[in-house]
Amino acid sequence: MKSYRKELWFEVSSRRGFVNITPQVEACLRESDIMEGLILCNAMHITASVFINDDERGLHQDFERWLEQLAPHEPLTLYQHNITGEDNGDGHLKRTIMGREVVVAVTAGQLDFGPWEQIFYGEFDGRRRKRVLVKIIGD
Repeated sequence: MKSYRKELWFEVSSRRGFVNITPQVEACLRESDIMEGLILCNAMHITASVFINDDERGLHQDFERWLEQLAPHEPLTLYQHNITGEDNGDGHLKRTIMGREVVVAVTAGQLDFGPWEQIFYGEFDGRRRKRVLVKIIGD
């Protein structure tokens, strides 16, 4: 069994955003030479997420609106976490809602996706560099 590991770095210029990272993950798969196995992609920061969904702008706007309704950024006093001097209490909750990681099957050297599925990096406290781990195991 082979193993491959790479860190992808992102810096979203706004507080929140979604980045389609499918092309970078596919490049990792090609580099790995693994034809059958599994890919794990996980955000290595507690206010960021990795998830699978459709790459459609309206849906991303819906996510933004929905997440802001569930865990609004303001007022900052809404979150006990912000008492520490942080202002990202909402980002921690948004990450929990959207998830830490995804696992994707690899079949015949390709991501084994359903229709419209893409991998996304979700940022909930941006304006600094953060990592996503790509770990691939298989043959």
